[in-house]
Amino acid sequence: MGFSVSPAIESIARAIAASGGRAIVVGGVVRDHFLGIDSKDYDLEVYGLPVAKLEEVLAFFGEVIAIGRAFGVLRVKGIGADISLPRRDSKTGRGHRGFIVELDPSMDFAEAARRRDLTINAIGIDPITGEVLDPHGGRRDLERKVLRAVDARTFPEDSLRGLRAAQFMARFEMAADPGLHSLCAALDLSDLPGERMWEELVKLLLKGVRPSLGLEFLRTTALLRFFPELEAMVGVPQDPEWHPEGTVWEHTLLVVDEAAALRTGDRDADLSLMFGALCHDFGKPATTVFEDGRVRSPNHEEEGVAPAEAFLGRLHCPSALAEQVTAFVRYHLAPAHYIKQSASPRGFRRLARKLGEVGLKLDDLVRLARADHFGRTTPDALAREFPSGEAFLRRASELHAEEHAAKDVVMGRHLLARGMLPGPPIGEILRRCRAIQEETGLTEPDRIIDLALAGSGAAFDE
Repeated sequence: MGFSVSPAIESIARAIAASGGRAIVVGGVVRDHFLGIDSKDYDLEVYGLPVAKLEEVLAFFGEVIAIGRAFGVLRVKGIGADISLPRRDSKTGRGHRGFIVELDPSMDFAEAARRRDLTINAIGIDPITGEVLDPHGGRRDLERKVLRAVDARTFPEDSLRGLRAAQFMARFEMAADPGLHSLCAALDLSDLPGERMWEELVKLLLKGVRPSLGLEFLRTTALLRFFPELEAMVGVPQDPEWHPEGTVWEHTLLVVDEAAALRTGDRDADLSLMFGALCHDFGKPATTVFEDGRVRSPNHEEEGVAPAEAFLGRLHCPSALAEQVTAFVRYHLAPAHYIKQSASPRGFRRLARKLGEVGLKLDDLVRLARADHFGRTTPDALAREFPSGEAFLRRASELHAEEHAAKDVVMGRHLLARGMLPGPPIGEILRRCRAIQEETGLTEPDRIIDLALAGSGAAFDE
């Protein structure tokens, strides 16, 4: 399969060549090409031209935008490509940005590629001739499905590379070579801002074919210590009757892989599902006890909310997503429990309301519960059977749970129209109206109010 670029990018490459330079396509789009993955996020590295001359050439194609002039990164408005010069990065301080960048158009490709993290990301292609530049053996590593550092001396300068290795492992089902494993095990992620760690975890969970590979890599390299809520699950036992697969950590790895298979392509829904799968048992480390010869984790759903909030907060997770994830943590056992305990109509409608308040539906909850159920090695899970999930959705449909719980039928204005005085009694009556609505499914405000008032001592304006 030949490598091709858009006509606009090819025209830019030819104009650069006519001016005495050479444009090479680098980075993820080249890696993805050799993996057979469609990608259009082009990066061009330009050799042989100073930045002023490069800007002059690019100006023929449209408005030139400097998105990182200090890093020599330019764009042409309307053309989807980052265009940069080769550079050297010198470490000057802690953190992902603690570097001095030296642009050097005279560098050759092999030297310029040394600043990249992994050999699979250090391959280039000439878009005019099709020549492949692979001085560090990236294509061979792709074929072997091995991740390897380009330069062991400079790799540790950016601690974010440990997380990047983990997410590439999850996305491409690759393994780290011993050298990379040792390099990552020596990294200190404490210099990274939460936002950068968040971005890499999002890629691991949202793009990972098998997210468990990346997460387990974090464990074996001890990088999991920078995520204490995750590390706390390692080694925590579970009752073998319900979890013959092993510990809470081992179960979680299975669950995130099952959740990955249930992604729909809706980014927001998939993010809440994947982080819900990752965090759903955060309460077990603190609640697990041995009772009467059995391992139990009483109330671990509710106890998992606080560590999930702490974990997501440090990563600067968007608040709306954090609310959805914590709702998943709190209610992840509800589908099975509601069927087993023959929950009341009010219970179904109240649950639908609670989920709806954070933008979730009962279907979303069952999707997470399905991943949780299949992420174990019980006979029914191995047989891919989850009857409780189907029964839960069927019962919720019969009760029109989401339609009846979507919003309050009775509002404050309805009570004021009946002559009630503003104040605490109105709040109490509204709570009673909500409970009646959830229990009965009634949709007529007057009927609900009548039932609520029949059991209250509400104050009226005389």
